[in-house]
Amino acid sequence: MLLTGLDITDHCVLHLVTRLRRADFAHQADTLEGALVAQQEEVALTIPDRIAVLTVLVDAPKGLAQLRAVLLQEEVWRQREGM
Repeated sequence: MLLTGLDITDHCVLHLVTRLRRADFAHQADTLEGALVAQQEEVALTIPDRIAVLTVLVDAPKGLAQLRAVLLQEEVWRQREGM
């Protein structure tokens, strides 16, 4: 599945879904889980989705570290641009 242009394995997406659920980000977890079930190739993340993912990936495992890095760069840019 593509998230922010990165190819993330189904296993890693499921790991992310678990982390999101444990942190009470049910909407974001449901979105990703639904995309997996529907075999969507790409999922567009909203800004709240991105913030939730960043929150649960503070200690990102190997398969999700690059996703965290990209989302963090985007967040820094948005803050710098006042968005």
